[in-house]
Amino acid sequence: MAFKTSTGKLGHGKLDPYGFERSEDFDEKTYEEFMSRYFLVLARRAARWRPLVVGKDTVIKSLKLKRFCRKGIPSEHRPLVWMEVSGAAERMRDEPGLYKQLRSQYLDSSITESIMLDINRTFPENIYFANERDPAGLQRPLKHVLMAFALNNPHVGYCQGLNFVAGLILLILRNEEKAFWLLDTLARHILPDYYTTDMIAIKAEQELCGELIKWKLPDLYEHFNKAGVSWALIAMKWFICLYADVLPVETVLRIWDCLFYEGWKILLRVALVLFVKNKAKLMAASDFSSIIDVVKGMVNDPVVVNCHTFMQSIFKDTGSMPRAKLHKLREECIRHVLAS
Repeated sequence: MAFKTSTGKLGHGKLDPYGFERSEDFDEKTYEEFMSRYFLVLARRAARWRPLVVGKDTVIKSLKLKRFCRKGIPSEHRPLVWMEVSGAAERMRDEPGLYKQLRSQYLDSSITESIMLDINRTFPENIYFANERDPAGLQRPLKHVLMAFALNNPHVGYCQGLNFVAGLILLILRNEEKAFWLLDTLARHILPDYYTTDMIAIKAEQELCGELIKWKLPDLYEHFNKAGVSWALIAMKWFICLYADVLPVETVLRIWDCLFYEGWKILLRVALVLFVKNKAKLMAASDFSSIIDVVKGMVNDPVVVNCHTFMQSIFKDTGSMPRAKLHKLREECIRHVLAS
């Protein structure tokens, strides 16, 4: 199912290219300065991508494609590339009738109720999610995708954060069935155990974030400890929503370009670089409340608006992060969460 342009109405603010209404305190000058430079980057990237995707219905994973994904997928090619590199397209080809079958099944009313409650909270500042009666809007497709996901994953059903992830996927793919398959692949294969009712993996990821800081920024880690700042208070929404509804949408999409190819380690790189970029401010914060205030403000710092340099930073400024070491740290964090 593809979608038309929404006729939903919001306030009188300007809309970004994805239908999000800009807030009254939106820094138009900083954004315009960034975009004037970024348009040149986008034009160069589009030219590089053209031979790989134009006239093709699939892409083959390679070191070159991985490098290209890190530098950003042109918006017109994201649906194809996300579906292919994640493995969602192959799964969809293998089970072509599954989504239609799931759509015809009954879902427990309590799960449906939870989904409907969150749909009304999903991107209310976006024109495509602003009006449930808008036939071209995305509230109804979002409901369909989340209900199908719940039916296909009865051990999960529905849990917090899935609405924002599925909503942004729908905004980009504009196809209900493909959105279901990408969400299902993300939860089953790319981030297994992330979305569960006990949220063990998310809690462990928060602790793992702390272990990363201890490893890479030991003086900052000690500063947090002295102030009594628990990692359980930090970054939960970052990981639950995969930075959607947290960072600027263009930056989130660049993160997801890497996530669908490389997997969960990208999320940790993003978290780490936020602390790297804000280390001086955090070290200058003298107590618990001031540290938390700085952490909350990190996702609104101008550095995250320039998605191109920010994405370069997540690889350059974080250094080597061997997957084997991260796996070992994660297992220790999971054991600690289960024991607490």
